[in-house]
Amino acid sequence: MPDDGVCASPGAANNAQLPIGVVLEVAGAGALIALDPQRLQECAGDADPTVALSGQVGCQLRVRAGNMWLLASVREQKQGRRDGDGILTQIDFLGEGAEQRLTGVMYDFRRGVTNYPLPGALVYPTSTRDLMSVYAGDSRPGIEIGTVHPTRDIRASLYVDPFLGKHFALLGSTGTGKSTALALILHRICQAAPQGHVLMIDPHGEYASAFRDTGVILDASNLQLPYWLMNFEEHCEILLSSRGENRQIDAEILARCLYQARIKHRLAESMGGRITVDSPIPYLLSDLAVILQNEMGKLDKATTTAPYTRIKTRLDELKADPRYSFLFSGMLVGDTMTEALARMFRLPANGRPIAIVDVSGVPSEITSTVVALLSRLVFDFAIWSRGETPRPVLLVCEEAHRYVPSERNVETSSVGRILSRIAKEGRKYGVSLGLVTQRPSDLAEGVLSQLGTIIAMRLNNERDQAFVRAAMPEGARGFLDSIPALRNRECIICGEGVALPMRVAFDDLEETRRPASADPSFSALWREQGGEDMMVARTVQRWRAQGR
Repeated sequence: MPDDGVCASPGAANNAQLPIGVVLEVAGAGALIALDPQRLQECAGDADPTVALSGQVGCQLRVRAGNMWLLASVREQKQGRRDGDGILTQIDFLGEGAEQRLTGVMYDFRRGVTNYPLPGALVYPTSTRDLMSVYAGDSRPGIEIGTVHPTRDIRASLYVDPFLGKHFALLGSTGTGKSTALALILHRICQAAPQGHVLMIDPHGEYASAFRDTGVILDASNLQLPYWLMNFEEHCEILLSSRGENRQIDAEILARCLYQARIKHRLAESMGGRITVDSPIPYLLSDLAVILQNEMGKLDKATTTAPYTRIKTRLDELKADPRYSFLFSGMLVGDTMTEALARMFRLPANGRPIAIVDVSGVPSEITSTVVALLSRLVFDFAIWSRGETPRPVLLVCEEAHRYVPSERNVETSSVGRILSRIAKEGRKYGVSLGLVTQRPSDLAEGVLSQLGTIIAMRLNNERDQAFVRAAMPEGARGFLDSIPALRNRECIICGEGVALPMRVAFDDLEETRRPASADPSFSALWREQGGEDMMVARTVQRWRAQGR
């Protein structure tokens, strides 16, 4: 280490005001520095927890650059080969701020670097007062969700507009507190915006208990999603069971018959000739069946009737199956599109801004199609409402890897295509997308790259870690190394929704506002006995009735 004051004894001085290292090499995004082990030991006993962790991977340091401070994050370290080399440390620049002359504290922080340090520049610890200035942010509306690590009292905030406007992802392995973290964020958003519009896809029925007082719960028993809202592609996914060449033949027949069924409705007359097979015009299932039968009757004997029979048989099966009543009930024939959209998108919200759509009771073979329909309705509503007063909608998709598969499969499903389109184009129309998953490596990489803010909790799988590392901005790489070591209810946040990358400990959420996602306690429950007979009987009754 050079003898330039770096190793000076702190004496009675504040550790944060004395250097702990020196810059050796400088690059565009970061620098190589040498840290003095003796000074790091002295800082380790400091009462300020931020100063005490100086030099550790993921912590922040200050670098002198002229009359400015550069804030940098520690990415990796190694011991120098020779005595006196100190600890060689790679840092990433996060941004820069001015210096208060009397105290030396950083203020007026902003992202990006305009004034780089020179080799030989001194490196200093970052204090809690520095970070308070950095994370205090600006006047943009925000929500507080936790505490910035390693401080005890600096609040972690998300800027609402860029957080939602440029989409977000919440990633984390099972058991890390991901569901509770999502509930916390949505509760904070709903508190800040009680007249907001949030639609959440809940595949496991976890969130009804968390938002019963602040939202509307929709499930297979009360969803009442009219079948005629589906476009042609979604009709094909539900009504066609054939593959290969037969599917193409069946699709052509269905398109022709579906169009004829739509134009029979009285609404079609007022629309002139602007009706297409995708238009959300009500039609009767019985009309579609009759049209199929009539078209089949027009065939000559040399033409096979198998395609018509396949479609009609499938249509009869869906009408008779009570599991599909939320979609194909005879009560859904009327023109209820306005009421259905207003209820799902919370227009007006009336102080209950979130709609939880519990799809756990939806038959598994059509769950993806139902999610595609809901997502497309959000996007199409945003497109066709342009010119009106904007009503932005947040679409939150739990277990997103089920619906946004990897690149090689994303174009083969309607839900993959619409969520991919929302990720790419949604912000232009006021549609925000929030994806929540435990397997980010199973997501389409092109979709993840469109999400402006990433909240990463502990990820145990190396493939998932590598995938998230590739999606993170360069300045956050030092934080990423700590992802496998995060505790439950801790995360790394980076992107547009925060002032700069940070490690956050989430706030506690009241018991009554948590999702029903807690793991059962084997050690406690396996000591209890009593009531099993009635429990089994009630379970069998619900099982048979396909209800909850």
